[in-house]
Amino acid sequence: MNKNLTLQLTSLLTCPECGHEEALTMPTDACQWFYQCPGCMTLLKPKSGDCCVFCSYGSVPCPPIQAAQKGCCAQ
Repeated sequence: MNKNLTLQLTSLLTCPECGHEEALTMPTDACQWFYQCPGCMTLLKPKSGDCCVFCSYGSVPCPPIQAAQKGCCAQ
């Protein structure tokens, strides 16, 4: 990881089912594989090829992707 890189830790997660938006703090040490939308109760999972819900539905990719680490999370 580039030590001069400043990671963005907040991402606006948008539910693809109901459009509910929520600003969330992303974990720096793990990927978040599931998220239940408080608007419609849909359980969000990463899209094929993405490592986490933030990479699929967030305004900012997860910290490991931001840092350009290969193989972000165990898949």
